[in-house]
Amino acid sequence: MGPNEDRSEIVFFDVETTVPTRAGQGFAILEFGAILVCPKKLTELSSYSTLVRPANPSLISPFSERCNGITRDAVASAPTFADIADTVFELLHERIWAGHNILRFDCVRVRDAFAEINRPPPEPKGTIDSLVLLTQKFGRRAGDMKMASLATYFGLGQQTHRSLDDVRMNLEVLRHCATVLFLESTHPNLFSVNSWVSPNATTRSRSNGKFLPDRGLSDIKMDRLSLSPVENRCREGNDPTSVAMCRSEGSESNSADARDELNSESIQPAVIVDEKSIPETPQMSSSAAMSDACSSTIAVLNPDEILIPFLTASLVTLYRGSQRIQLLHKGFPFQLCCTDLKIRFGVNAKFKDHAGIPKLSFVAGLDPSQKLCKVLEACDAVAQKLSLESGSSSDWRSVVAKKDGFFNYSNVRLQIPTAVCGDVAIYAAEIYQKESSGTVQRLLFSKFDTDELGSLFKAGAFVDAVFSLDPYDYHQNAGIRLIAKKLTINCK
Repeated sequence: MGPNEDRSEIVFFDVETTVPTRAGQGFAILEFGAILVCPKKLTELSSYSTLVRPANPSLISPFSERCNGITRDAVASAPTFADIADTVFELLHERIWAGHNILRFDCVRVRDAFAEINRPPPEPKGTIDSLVLLTQKFGRRAGDMKMASLATYFGLGQQTHRSLDDVRMNLEVLRHCATVLFLESTHPNLFSVNSWVSPNATTRSRSNGKFLPDRGLSDIKMDRLSLSPVENRCREGNDPTSVAMCRSEGSESNSADARDELNSESIQPAVIVDEKSIPETPQMSSSAAMSDACSSTIAVLNPDEILIPFLTASLVTLYRGSQRIQLLHKGFPFQLCCTDLKIRFGVNAKFKDHAGIPKLSFVAGLDPSQKLCKVLEACDAVAQKLSLESGSSSDWRSVVAKKDGFFNYSNVRLQIPTAVCGDVAIYAAEIYQKESSGTVQRLLFSKFDTDELGSLFKAGAFVDAVFSLDPYDYHQNAGIRLIAKKLTINCK
């Protein structure tokens, strides 16, 4: 790539993979497909597609074959990922990436594949996840937000679950959605959302005991969940046992956090008497902050690395002109990494989001003299100042809640984000367990079970955490919420 080469094209890409059938097995790429699209005309400029031979062909199970139809024989003479790595890198690097659920699936699979061959992965100029975008802007009028359902809604035919076909269908779905939204926004008196509902739409609700699927992202492809419950669990890569250990601590965190809707109670800085004194902030919705996901520009810093005078806040313009506050250190977004946070109150799951999914959180205690406490209070100050300067009249809730004389401790609430895919709810934060020997292993859960999670995050336990600081302003309430990206439970 030359220094002056224009990389303005949007690259829609999709990977087809094996289906893990046991804990720790992981995914293997079986097919990679991409199209380059002109951003001004949304027309296809070129395409690339190839089958990929995995290092271990035995990973291609019957479940994999049912999902995408790719057999061991089909890939027997295909190139390995190492063989196509240069081409994939050239296609993706420093371009805008687009696809359906790419933030939680395809981006992760591509990065893992490059890591396996000891090569740095391509980096995007930006990302467009149509699952996130359409869930937020188009809504559930087409049903469950699977690509197949969206295609049926617009009469685009059946989804083949093959890479090149899927990315072309993805582009067509976006074109159709954009047209509908354009008409609705320019002629609001003529068109209503209800007038566009298709007879094929199959919106799910809690009336039949199922979760609404528009509240988050998952590590599995939403447009591939037309399998049986057993196959769904295999597709997620979860073992039938309740908790399985896999992977080492070096696994990369790719959680894409969402920041659009909050529904917190109106409060002043909390007075700590018990856990109820730290009110809940609602679960994240599925509109992910695109600039944060799949980006290497977000530094993960220890509190001691934070220079408080260099903490600033800026307004970031979102879709349709709305704005949110972003916290910066030396001009760059960042996340915090803290060790040995003591859990004061375990997992709270009594509050639920619109879909009926528990909004999970736990409370950790801080020594007011700790650098972390001072950093959080400084972040609070700069974000609140910008909130007032930008004209907000919302009540500001301090991120650090404390009461004089209460064991001389301050407290913070860490949100454990959840995600929904079809009927399946999962934890969106990576959760690890560190043994007394120093061995760190990742925990995978076969089901959404808050009691099981509560047995791990017990009061008095110590946890290492990587979390983002997400300012919010909603319904006259504003503040900063701490969203867990990675949690490591210390077994001491």
